Amino acid sequence: MRADQKRGEREPRWPAGVALLGVGGLYAALPSSLVIAGSRWLLVIAVTLLLVAAVVTHQRGQHLINQVVGFTLNGLVTLAMVASLALLIAALPAHEITPQQLLRSAAALWLTNIVVFASWYWRLDGGGPHQRGLSVGHSDGAFLFPQMTMDPAAKLAAGEHEWEPHFVDYLFLAFNTSTAFSQTDVPVLSRSAKALMMLQSLISLLVIALLAGRAVNIL
Repeated sequence: MRADQKRGEREPRWPAGVALLGVGGLYAALPSSLVIAGSRWLLVIAVTLLLVAAVVTHQRGQHLINQVVGFTLNGLVTLAMVASLALLIAALPAHEITPQQLLRSAAALWLTNIVVFASWYWRLDGGGPHQRGLSVGHSDGAFLFPQMTMDPAAKLAAGEHEWEPHFVDYLFLAFNTSTAFSQTDVPVLSRSAKALMMLQSLISLLVIALLAGRAVNIL
């Protein structure tokens, strides 16, 4: 096995897969009025099949196909989330869902929003996980992680000279974006990443605003 292949496999990919499976589970748990007819378990099956395809293509070194599968998977769960959010907005004026269902649905969509955008950040930053793994240490990308700003000598002394972001780092970034509506310790460098973060913040704010407005009406 070549050295570049060994470096490319340094980051574990299972956390991203588990997170996307969780998105499928959250979608399946939504009320029937918030899912497209017949798609409740179809999404779970599609996510599972695409994850299997992603694992197989990664192990075989088919990185271009793996990237296409990854983008397809991310696009699928994103469309499902947007569709459910649209159905939630349409259902509120008609009072078609109970307060309990509203609370559970809003929480599920808020969590889904975090995982979906964490997956996009992980998939796009620095050319994706495979491209990031080809170099020793992460020094260039759409986000400026604190480890990237360390002095080289201090980074070597701290054992961080080969540091590269993993999925949990992007999950942390996405969580902060959905709670604080901005980045915290990770500045955003690229315009495309800024656009994605604005969209994530907008969706999170919309879910919270809908929940708060409905709660006021109930009171």
